[in-house]
Amino acid sequence: MSTPRRKLVERASPFVLMAIIALLWELVCRVFEVSEFVFPAPSAIWARLVEFHTVIAAHAWRTFWVTMVGFALAIVVGVLLGFIIGSSRLAYTAMYPLMTAFNALPKAAFVPILVVWFGIGVGPAVLTAFLISFFPITVNIATGLATLEPELEDVLRVLGAKRWDVLTKIGLPRSMPYFFASLKVAITLAFVGTTVSEMMAANEGIGYMLVSAGASMQMALAFAGLLVVGVMAMLMYELFSFIEKHTTGWAHRGSQAG
Repeated sequence: MSTPRRKLVERASPFVLMAIIALLWELVCRVFEVSEFVFPAPSAIWARLVEFHTVIAAHAWRTFWVTMVGFALAIVVGVLLGFIIGSSRLAYTAMYPLMTAFNALPKAAFVPILVVWFGIGVGPAVLTAFLISFFPITVNIATGLATLEPELEDVLRVLGAKRWDVLTKIGLPRSMPYFFASLKVAITLAFVGTTVSEMMAANEGIGYMLVSAGASMQMALAFAGLLVVGVMAMLMYELFSFIEKHTTGWAHRGSQAG
């Protein structure tokens, strides 16, 4: 298969797979006459998406910008912590176990506490998105710095480079593939955090809409909300993939050959 044709097939493959899944889903619901209140068909979900598009768009925008605020905070804190942990063996030994233990805690358990501190609304949602998404960024930045080849570092020091120069001019650029990989994971987690928080402590957003739709037995509308969250996460994932390919292409040349 020629290279242009192969690239076209690769780009179209996600859409083809989604179309196949939707078709099978629709057939199962129709053949077995599954009730819309139990498991709505894609056609029913699309109908609700069109019918309530204005309401869904308003809730989706709220979820999106809240997630972006929490995610931006996660990037800043994650990069700083990752730099500290990855640049110092003592910091790595002291902080990494504690961070691992913290990451194991269910973030939904923090929502009631955040509500007490900040009230119902934006605050808990932003902080939940931050708490659930900063860890992958921290770990990947720390890994990129901590795995810098000792031989390379020794050569640079012989040439007069200081520890700070090695970290900023060699370590950080080398960590960029790790950084973008963490962003693609963290953004999906950030949407999860925001949605969970909105389900428990908000009067706006997709999470709130999911609870309201479930309470009124509008399962197709609930699935429409889930679809919108998935699409937003997928678009952000593709955005970071695009930026990654145009900034760290040197790290992927070998895997893209052939």
